[in-house]
Amino acid sequence: MPKRAARKAEVRRKREFTLHGLPLPKLQELPLAELARILPARARRTLRRGFNAEQQRFLDRMTEAPVGKVVRTHCRDVLVLPRHVGRRVAIHNGHEFKEIEVRPEMIGHYYGEFALTRRFEKHSGPGVGATRSSKFMPLK
Repeated sequence: MPKRAARKAEVRRKREFTLHGLPLPKLQELPLAELARILPARARRTLRRGFNAEQQRFLDRMTEAPVGKVVRTHCRDVLVLPRHVGRRVAIHNGHEFKEIEVRPEMIGHYYGEFALTRRFEKHSGPGVGATRSSKFMPLK
């Protein structure tokens, strides 16, 4: 019995985020060229080609905005960089702005992946007359 009580009293430590063995503070210090070496191929290509004017304007707004302020954007093809972690972004999905908080697990993905443009539509059963068996059903 005492062993069980001891197990419950243990505090579970939250695992620290790492990307290829580097913790978040080290990732935030890396220059973009070094960061590109540990990101997937599509992200490496994006960083190698550089950002266009719209993407650069969004990145500048992200760095200038205070940490608590939400930055709204239509630019869905921007990489989530380590320096964006902890910030709030509202991404346009074609209909409305979806507000997200950037987490460390999002690094290397694109903002557009987190604001889906299509919604799942669940249909109910077929209506009266839609099938052969329901053709002669009396209507109430």
